[in-house]
Amino acid sequence: MYTKVFSSALIAGGAAGLLAGLLQLLFVQPVLLHAELYEAGTLVHFGADSMASTHQELPALEFGRDGLSILFSMLVYCGYALVLVAAMALSEMRGAVLNGRTGILWGIAGYACFQLLPAFSLAPEVPGVAAADVYDRQVWWAVTVIGSAVALWLIAFSHNWLAWGVAALMLLAPHLYGAPEPDYFFGPVPPELSALFAARSLGTGFIVWSVLGCIGGAIWHRSASSETQQVTA
Repeated sequence: MYTKVFSSALIAGGAAGLLAGLLQLLFVQPVLLHAELYEAGTLVHFGADSMASTHQELPALEFGRDGLSILFSMLVYCGYALVLVAAMALSEMRGAVLNGRTGILWGIAGYACFQLLPAFSLAPEVPGVAAADVYDRQVWWAVTVIGSAVALWLIAFSHNWLAWGVAALMLLAPHLYGAPEPDYFFGPVPPELSALFAARSLGTGFIVWSVLGCIGGAIWHRSASSETQQVTA
């Protein structure tokens, strides 16, 4: 079983990570590079030449840096896939059906835990904007991810109102407590760029997590079918 979890996660995570890296290069990185120009002072928001500056060329893509970004993305999503496929394997022990179609639902659940729900109070940020201490944000993010994952598991596999009520509280608690915020907000980056970056980051995440769950579920189902055929043979 451990071999099947690892192999399924490796294939699904590698494919999803490659897709994530390509989508980020096409849609997310241009916004980041644009924001870096404001952070460095090359462009000035509401400056005297702000109308003309918006049409300046962005820095060109770099093969070395972009290649490493794609490789890092593949490694990250392999880690996500290990967590997701392990959870899927546990659900199968409880009678859940796993295939490519149900895997999409698992992928969306993973997206909700790792990206969507944390972003409800701590949105993706471009360089140059005000932000709270990195350690505080990391701790809050980790607590939110774990709590959200447990809550969604209770919603999916529990059969009583008490468990569902606990799940609802676990989903709400981090946001009622509040994400770490700076004492005051400032930054040279236009808010329109910040909004576009957050939207594209979350949109890309939804696509990639759906693909991750679909591939992971399909591979798991195919492996299970092969094992059944071998036993019956």
